[in-house]
Amino acid sequence: MSDLTLLVIAKEPLPGQVKTRLAADVGARAAADLAAACLADTLDAVAAAPAGRRVLVLEGRPGPWLPEGIEVVPQVRGGLAERLAAAFAAVEGPAFLVGMDTPQLTSELLDVDLSSTDAVLGMARDGGFWGIGMRRQGADVFAGVPMSTSTTGAAQRLRLIEAGFTVAELPTLTDVDTIADARVVARLCPGTRFAAAFGRIDGEAAAAGGQGGTTSPPALHLYDDAVRTGRALRLVASCGQLLPFALDRWTQP
Repeated sequence: MSDLTLLVIAKEPLPGQVKTRLAADVGARAAADLAAACLADTLDAVAAAPAGRRVLVLEGRPGPWLPEGIEVVPQVRGGLAERLAAAFAAVEGPAFLVGMDTPQLTSELLDVDLSSTDAVLGMARDGGFWGIGMRRQGADVFAGVPMSTSTTGAAQRLRLIEAGFTVAELPTLTDVDTIADARVVARLCPGTRFAAAFGRIDGEAAAAGGQGGTTSPPALHLYDDAVRTGRALRLVASCGQLLPFALDRWTQP
């Protein structure tokens, strides 16, 4: 849609302030580097997608990862629901908003059709959502939606329907929140900045014997062998309980 506004809500990728769960495995600096790569890939996709306007709703300051042709506006204070609502309220006409956690995003995925539906929603595999678009502004569709939970996506869809919106679903994507997410996404988009950054970090960790970085080489070999052979793995909890490793879920697209 030529009159579509594409919105990206993001944080400046500073060590210690982004990807804190990922930082527990790779360190704050490496996590910030991965976040910067995520953001750069996302903004490249936005710059290449058809849109009348492209806006980065940013907490922090722009950096070298910002391409030309993208406006920057500051995020408002408040929780995520308030910040999402403010981002949509700041623009007119149909708009589609994404976060900075899905570097596998493409310009084709951003070319959403809001001519035959009131809203579109792209679910994330962790239960959240990676993108939301609306043809018209109406009631606060984020009010009462619990953010950053395993049921956020479902609750957001229900809230849209309760507000009188018809909703079309987009493909499900994987947010990069953990080292396991990072490895899966890097394999899905090998030509991206994110995949290159993850490869460097993973390689440095392997060269250092797995210290201070990503999962240690023995664990990588176990996982890769399981993927190649289909052999079942079992996890052992600290209490000694055996837990199944759902290989079929980890190897889905």
